[in-house]
Amino acid sequence: MILNMLRKDLAHNKGITIALIAFVVLACLLIATGTRMIMDLTGSLQQLFVQSKTPHVVQMHDGQWNEEQLTQWSKNNEMVKQYQFVPMLNIDGSNVTMAGQNEGSSIMDMYFVRQNTQFDFLLNLKGEQVVVDEGEIAVPIYYMEQRQLQIGDQLHFTGERFDRTYTIVDYVRDSQMNASIVHSKRFVIHDSDFQLLQQHIGQVEYLFEFRLHDYSQLSTFIQSYADADLPNQGPMIDYALFKMLNAITDGLIAAVVIIVSVILIGIALLCIRFTLLATLEEDYRSIGVMKAIGISHSVISSMYMVKYIFISIVAAIIGYGLSLYIYSIFSGNMWLYLGEVPATISTYVVTIGAVMLVIGLVVLFCMNVLRKFKRIAVVEALRSGSMKDTVVRKNRMPLSQSSSLPLSIFLGLKDIIQRPKIFRLLFTLFVITTFIAIVPLNFLTTIQSPSFISYMGIGQSDIRIDLRSTSNIEQRYEQLLTYAQKDKDVVKLAGMQSSQYKMKNEEEGTYENITVERGEFTVFPLDYLEGRAPMYEGEIALSYTNSKELGKGLDDLLILRLDQRDVAITVVGIYQDITNGGRTAKANLDHPGEATLWYVINLDVADDANLTNKIKQYEEQFSPAKVTDLQGYLNQTLGNTTKQLQLVTWLAIAVAIIIIVLITTLFMKLIIAKDKHNINIMRNIGISERTIGGKYIVISLVVIFISILLGLLFAHLLGQPFVSILMSFFGASKITFIVNPLWAYLYCPLLLIATAVITTLGNIMFMDKRRASRMTVE
Repeated sequence: MILNMLRKDLAHNKGITIALIAFVVLACLLIATGTRMIMDLTGSLQQLFVQSKTPHVVQMHDGQWNEEQLTQWSKNNEMVKQYQFVPMLNIDGSNVTMAGQNEGSSIMDMYFVRQNTQFDFLLNLKGEQVVVDEGEIAVPIYYMEQRQLQIGDQLHFTGERFDRTYTIVDYVRDSQMNASIVHSKRFVIHDSDFQLLQQHIGQVEYLFEFRLHDYSQLSTFIQSYADADLPNQGPMIDYALFKMLNAITDGLIAAVVIIVSVILIGIALLCIRFTLLATLEEDYRSIGVMKAIGISHSVISSMYMVKYIFISIVAAIIGYGLSLYIYSIFSGNMWLYLGEVPATISTYVVTIGAVMLVIGLVVLFCMNVLRKFKRIAVVEALRSGSMKDTVVRKNRMPLSQSSSLPLSIFLGLKDIIQRPKIFRLLFTLFVITTFIAIVPLNFLTTIQSPSFISYMGIGQSDIRIDLRSTSNIEQRYEQLLTYAQKDKDVVKLAGMQSSQYKMKNEEEGTYENITVERGEFTVFPLDYLEGRAPMYEGEIALSYTNSKELGKGLDDLLILRLDQRDVAITVVGIYQDITNGGRTAKANLDHPGEATLWYVINLDVADDANLTNKIKQYEEQFSPAKVTDLQGYLNQTLGNTTKQLQLVTWLAIAVAIIIIVLITTLFMKLIIAKDKHNINIMRNIGISERTIGGKYIVISLVVIFISILLGLLFAHLLGQPFVSILMSFFGASKITFIVNPLWAYLYCPLLLIATAVITTLGNIMFMDKRRASRMTVE
């Protein structure tokens, strides 16, 4: 009997059934997608690091070194399981042409290497070690995407009396230098080609790589290396930082998806309650009849429970199936850069478990709402056929006062004022929906804005010039600085030098390496979370991550080793930086440090100067310096992250539109079912169908307009802290949205309002047609 009633009920209430299925599908789709992304990101990272045998510690070095000394130390160190010293040929982009485009404007350092033999293997897209023959080359995935490189394309080297062309035969997946935020990329060439290029072009740098018996001894090993006074002209990077750099793009997107999915599950559950109330309103008289003929509450409840359990299971299957397609869209970048991890039993158990959790919540919500059946009075249900409003305010707007307003507007406003509780859920859902649509949009416009450069520890300027790993680097820096000072188009400039220092660990009495940038930090200032820029000798500013890890705040002292003595310098500022793992510092020091890593010059040009021509001028004059405008710097560094965030933004807007359509449809069903008696009275006293329909359009417009205004306010007030919490894991703890007013305050709100109005009109027209067809039949 119950199954027969279920079939008839599904056929009769198609609209509500479809709406409920849509909500559960949406909830299951998002939770399954977000959960799968988190699991596969973890699995892909683990697989990549195992296949490539990623080193636990890498010391980059540029300059002379004693191979015998380092070899002997590595052999004698009991913590070292494996070690290797990897030469890399650094060739300036101005000497390289890919797909017909010269790479002189690229901010990336291009390193050409041979495949390693022990560990730190460079992999292809199949997860296999890259193998190339003479005259062949494998290019990083970054360039495959940026330059749309295909197998068989040519990579051309030119130099002084040197010309050589290589054929691209494979792509490189690199566990160390995959991410676009890492400004170094490794190309794989044959051993004989490495020797040839080394003789004619570029210069050699080194990676001193170590794998440990016990990774937990990492800090002890790093201290041991520092104490041995071994070559260290370059940053030291560890396994954990490699993982973070590889996960930063997809981890950020996965975190956004999972958080949005949790919010949307909450919305879906509220909408399910809304749906059940609409169903209860439509079936109010029928429930009264069943109670009148002696059917118990438990039997009546079981009839509805069977229906909603059936709907939930069907919707969960559909949602889970759709998640497999949606997941492939968002995981494409992850599969490309990290590799596709085979699905395991645990993958299916966890994702299906997440979907089952949604079903369980749906059932609990249904059981909670169905308790209202106990309170249904048989006589009242048979007499009125509808539930009474629990809160109806005193009629303070009699119809006689409607002369100042069109009747439809008056009736709509009167309904909202007198029955606020019935609109409360609709209002709340519209606010949350607006929040979901606007926050990702504002985050996207923020990360696309040139001012986002401040979150990378860089002041805003027209042009940025990087000098790295070049012969006579100090002399070239002085020449560049002098040239810029004499350039009449340059109105403002500042030079920076990044060096490596020894910092004392006061608890253990040992010394650690810290990279510090020296220069004039007031010319192109940063926005500091706390304090100010270092202006005087003996002052230092720390990045947010360094401050947190070192446990140093404003006015605390940091001990640096300068000229063979310990010098205390004062922390005067904390700033945000998502580069270099977020571990940077800026100081006003006369001491050059133990090793100079790179130089940077920032400059502003006059308004009438042609920026493109100026960049080209400095590229030609000071090759191999990296010369970029800040927008180009951002595009090359965060372009991949921006592309992924665009997908999330469009998904959030699409979900918001779907939710508004479903909510508005259900609301119209509920309110019109509840107002059947009043609607008949209005018709009988001569109020037109157009006026009655206009009343509900006014209600929708007023509710969604106020909701969107509040949603925009919450998106601004709560969205920034929400994104800041997320970004704090990457080194930026206080994000300020850079809003595109046209999109955030006009286009997107108008789209949401138009969706609600069109849905309301569609429902009114559909209900009018149904009423007309019934009258024709009668």
